[in-house]
Amino acid sequence: MEFPKNNILDNWLEANKNTEIDRFIERNLAITEKVCAVLKERGIKKKQFAEMLGKKPSEISKWLSGLHNLTLKSITKMEEVLDINLINIEPIKEIEYVYLGSIPGGMEDAINDYEETNYSEAS
Repeated sequence: MEFPKNNILDNWLEANKNTEIDRFIERNLAITEKVCAVLKERGIKKKQFAEMLGKKPSEISKWLSGLHNLTLKSITKMEEVLDINLINIEPIKEIEYVYLGSIPGGMEDAINDYEETNYSEAS
């Protein structure tokens, strides 16, 4: 059962939907959730994490709220102190070499086994 939306804010958000903002919020929450999970798994308190980053605990609380606009610098700092990857971006490969194997006996055998064929147009 769907409830009618009588909230002015909900109505405005629905009418002015912005996929860019939705994507930003989704990624921001994913980063903060991952950091919080790592902190919990490792038994690191927010105060300790703040000390590791050289920040005040109140600032770290804002960062981990999921509502703070994280900068690339702050994300990188968290990655460094926790030794994790929060943003996975694959480098662009311009050229990729593929090893196909080798010729038994090396190239010399392949050259020596070459047969010369003479074709003549007047057959």
